[in-house]
Amino acid sequence: MSAQAITVVPPGSTIGMLGNGQLGRMTALAAANLGYRTHAYGPDGDSPCAQVASVETRAAFDDWTALEAFARSVDVVTLEWENIPTATIDFLAARVPTFPGSGVLAVAQDRLEEKRFANSLGIGTAPFRAVTDVASLRAAVAELGTPSILKSTRMGYDGKGQVRLNADTDLAAAWRALGTTDAVLEGFVPFACEVSVIVARRADGVMAAFPVVENRHAKGILDETLVPAAVTPAVAAEAGRIAQALTEALDVVGLLAVEMFVTAEGRVLVNEVAPRPHNSGHWTMDFCVTSQFEQLVRAVCGLPFGATDILAPCMMKNLIGDDVDQWHALLAEPGAHLHLYGKAEARPGRKMGHVNRPR
Repeated sequence: MSAQAITVVPPGSTIGMLGNGQLGRMTALAAANLGYRTHAYGPDGDSPCAQVASVETRAAFDDWTALEAFARSVDVVTLEWENIPTATIDFLAARVPTFPGSGVLAVAQDRLEEKRFANSLGIGTAPFRAVTDVASLRAAVAELGTPSILKSTRMGYDGKGQVRLNADTDLAAAWRALGTTDAVLEGFVPFACEVSVIVARRADGVMAAFPVVENRHAKGILDETLVPAAVTPAVAAEAGRIAQALTEALDVVGLLAVEMFVTAEGRVLVNEVAPRPHNSGHWTMDFCVTSQFEQLVRAVCGLPFGATDILAPCMMKNLIGDDVDQWHALLAEPGAHLHLYGKAEARPGRKMGHVNRPR
């Protein structure tokens, strides 16, 4: 993809953050350490990012008057959520440097396009078929078999928007439960482990990749990340190659997180991509020379990248729902680093914080 001329956004400038959750919060904290201000923009009140940002605008992503004022108040824009409307990105990009661009989001927002894009580069994925109704679902299941996963093409993350299909599943009921007219059926991949790689890229095409890590999920949500991943050097190299190839081909400026399956035979298959900071990169806050959040700031501001060396083997554990009640014990744990997101209410499945610890 084409590299652009690099423009340095110096410390003292204001970074606009689309989305005001915990990823924006941790980016704003990293930005402050480098001397930047952050203007958080999003529809939610009392948000994790707004608690630490210099300025907050609470408005919808299609409030063009508010977006116009936001664009005038910042020097560069990035995001913490890949489902920002592409029209919003285009509107801002016409007024202020905005990264990543709408072309990246058009792929990342659609599971079907995501897989087609990877395949177009010769990168493997789970077998898949587009599904638009019960009839096409039956045809897809006849081809791919069960077990398989029926997923909505859009707005699916942390286990949302998907239904597991088994041999005895009522397909009509499963389709109704999904509640969409655009879906993708993914064939089952008998993987040995799940890994991810996060790549940072500047507008001039310079990239920096973080080490391969292993991810373990519970109820469709990331539970813990192990660093480094217990994979062969060949698998680690292939995962890194795939992540960098996708980052380059998508012309990402910022971060791209690539989740992958590793089979028992050592094949590496892409599962999902996210053009933003990623839960599997939270370990970098305490056990890497440069955190993913600081690297995002460096990427969108045209700064030299920091080193991505692991300081020590470690693990990241998510605190989900009532897990956050362990905060006192975690603060007393030698070597543990607790990060809480400032969310007022702990609900089942809600990410409240995380802890990084050596292993």
